[in-house]
Amino acid sequence: MNRLSFRSACLAGFAVCAALIAFALYSQFHMGLEPCPLCIFQRVAFAALGIVFLVGGLHAPRSAGGRRGYGVLALLAAGVGMAIAGRHVWLTHLPADQVPSCGPPLAFMMETNAFTDVVRKVLTGSGECAKVDWSFLGLSMPAWSLLWFVLLACWALWASFRR
Repeated sequence: MNRLSFRSACLAGFAVCAALIAFALYSQFHMGLEPCPLCIFQRVAFAALGIVFLVGGLHAPRSAGGRRGYGVLALLAAGVGMAIAGRHVWLTHLPADQVPSCGPPLAFMMETNAFTDVVRKVLTGSGECAKVDWSFLGLSMPAWSLLWFVLLACWALWASFRR
C-alpha cells in the first residue's frame, strides 16, 4: 500500500479545516444561526490549525524534526480549540438556573475593552453560548467542534510522528 506523504496528510488536514469553517459560514448566512463569541473563537482556532496544516503541507520538510515541529504547532492550535469547545460544551450542559447572564456582543466588547479583557470575558462564557440552536446525530455544534479538534489533533500526531 502506498503511504500517505506528510504533504498530503497536511493538505488533507487543511481541507478539513476549510470545510468546517465553510460549514460554519453556511450555517450563519444560509441557516440563520448567529455565532456566539465562543463559536467565533472556535472558528479562529480552526483557522489557526488550518494555517499550520497548509504551511506544513506546502513546506513538507524532509527531516523528522521539521515534521514534528509542525505536529507540535498543530497540537497547540488543536489544544486551544479543544479547550474552547470543551468549555462551550460544558456551558450547554449547565442547568438553566446556573447559566451565566448574557453579555454584550463581541463587536462591542472589542471596541470598548482591552483584547485580554475580551478574551477573558468570552472564555468565561455567557448565556448566549449555552443555547443550542442546531444538532446533528444528537450532538450540538460545539460538541461536533470538540470532536473535530480531537480528530484533527490525532491526525496531526499521526502525520507528524509516524516513521
